[in-house]
Amino acid sequence: MIFKPLFPEVLPLADQNVHDFLFNKPARTPDVDYPIHIDALTGVRRTRSEFIDRVRDGATALVAPLSSGGFEIGPNEHVGILSYNCLDYLALMHSLLVVTIPFALLSAYSTTPYEIAHAAKSAKVTRIFVEPSLLQVALQAAQEAGIPEERIHILNGIVKGRKSYAEAIDEVERCGVPRTPVKPADRNTFAYAVFSSGTTGAPKVVMLTHGNVCFSLVQGEMIAKEEPPLPKAMVILAPLPMSHTYGLGLIAFRGFRSPTSLIIFPKWDLELVLEVVPKFRVNGLYLRPSQLHELVHCKNLKKEHFVSVMVIGCGSAYLPPKLALTVQQAIRPGLPVVQGFGMSEIASIALRMLPPSAFGGRVPPDFNAVGLLVAGLEARIILADGSEGGVNEPGELWLRGANISPGYFGDEAATREAFAEGGWFKTGDHFRIDQHGRFYFVDRAKEIFKVADFQVSPTELEDVLRAQPDGLITDVAVAGVPVCSNGVDANEHIPRAWIVLSEKGKQRGGDAVMKLLDEWVRQKLTQYKWVTGGYEVVAQACVAGTLIQFTLGITDLVPGHIDSHVGRWEDVSQGPVGAICGAAGEGYINLRLRRDVVEGSSYLLCVRHARGNVLPMSGFGSKARHRHLWFI
Repeated sequence: MIFKPLFPEVLPLADQNVHDFLFNKPARTPDVDYPIHIDALTGVRRTRSEFIDRVRDGATALVAPLSSGGFEIGPNEHVGILSYNCLDYLALMHSLLVVTIPFALLSAYSTTPYEIAHAAKSAKVTRIFVEPSLLQVALQAAQEAGIPEERIHILNGIVKGRKSYAEAIDEVERCGVPRTPVKPADRNTFAYAVFSSGTTGAPKVVMLTHGNVCFSLVQGEMIAKEEPPLPKAMVILAPLPMSHTYGLGLIAFRGFRSPTSLIIFPKWDLELVLEVVPKFRVNGLYLRPSQLHELVHCKNLKKEHFVSVMVIGCGSAYLPPKLALTVQQAIRPGLPVVQGFGMSEIASIALRMLPPSAFGGRVPPDFNAVGLLVAGLEARIILADGSEGGVNEPGELWLRGANISPGYFGDEAATREAFAEGGWFKTGDHFRIDQHGRFYFVDRAKEIFKVADFQVSPTELEDVLRAQPDGLITDVAVAGVPVCSNGVDANEHIPRAWIVLSEKGKQRGGDAVMKLLDEWVRQKLTQYKWVTGGYEVVAQACVAGTLIQFTLGITDLVPGHIDSHVGRWEDVSQGPVGAICGAAGEGYINLRLRRDVVEGSSYLLCVRHARGNVLPMSGFGSKARHRHLWFI
């Protein structure tokens, strides 16, 4: 069964450069100029017309010859951007779109040369624009990635002996270089790359095209038609990192829906948020769940400072209804708190919560729903046995539409795994769809988990741990384990590792090995990927299969047992199926199944309650339901 949106059909778009779509259409050109970007720290403003001039002059500087003060970037290059948010971050991205040079958004929160070099090599980056505070780590990463030092440029500010984006613009203008025209692009022209772990494995390079971006902008315009009218001069808080799809779509693309002024934050700063919201009379806050959680539990929060706020949006991770209600109680009863569902591979969002007035009031509001399918997308629900699901049947969400990525750059195997025949993208998340077209989040089918709303790949962590040079372990399994913050479940996880010691490791002792492994991880990976959930020495990690994680609402579990179709209970730490990681009372079980044993088979997984009764993995009590897991 194919589910379709309630929106009208989106007609195919003509081929065009994203810049032309946004800025060269009379219908999208405002009658009066307005401040489009405001620096939250300095108060520096840039109007819409000033931004366009900056973009066009920057595009000229990017391709102008070195002899004229430009960078002389060739048509086959890929440019990396490593920076916190700033005004010229936006300008540089749009300058690159003008000349159709693909760019890769390197995360400024990846603080080790190892991670940045890996990302740069994966995206085949040929040069990097970096903010001064990150220059040294960029130079180290460039050396590891084989990028010449002279191709490391400064994005904002001035560093002696190294050309900056701003300096090149000034020099090219002094040399009288004619402005570079907007280069034509079609729907398949590579626009930019972001990094995502997808449904499994290490981070991959997600390709997005000019066609993907233009289509996602049309989707946003159609959503806006179903929402209440906004003020003529909307002011939006923009603390989200533009290296992440949520922040990128909101700030760098949808933020040009006039007339909107964006308050640009270098990075999240709660105290600055509390200062800026009343100062600029902010109308909209778009945050992550963890940021919302921090905001509403801040002792300095005052309701009167938020009287101008008309809407709060939430993305990047699932927003628990309890947290949304807490936000309303802390700021203002009835304040719209909307969420959506999106992924890097979708260019923007796929599901969006809409007000009760949308579609003539045909859809009853439900705070527990993630949202409705946006215009131009189709959806399917795929059950565990591979069959099609219908209304109210939970299963993996597949999506198809013109905003879906063409695949992972340089990784055909991962592309084949995530993108099915007919243009369908497998999200790796389980949803159910009710009779009104509302989508409800069920759980994550994929092994990726989130720490502070950032994706963490168990595979990446396992690979780093195995690479520790002393040969202390022979095997390792990593999974995310649930945590609570300030007594409120924020849907958070932290990494935990189960390790198998080598002979060298046994001689050193478990405690010493754990300390050395932890030092190695902290040296190689960013802080949110550190194994803060601890290490545990086990006899067998069983990492050769698929990780299935279940979070249970009970605390007195006896782990280590499964119930198969054969009807026997086994202690799987000694049995043939896999390993259950966890301890009684922790409220979670991570099961890694050996593919060589279970391939082609179906298992009904259960846990045994401390009082002796058997509970299916996906629920308990009156809500219990069986789950069959197929491995193909």
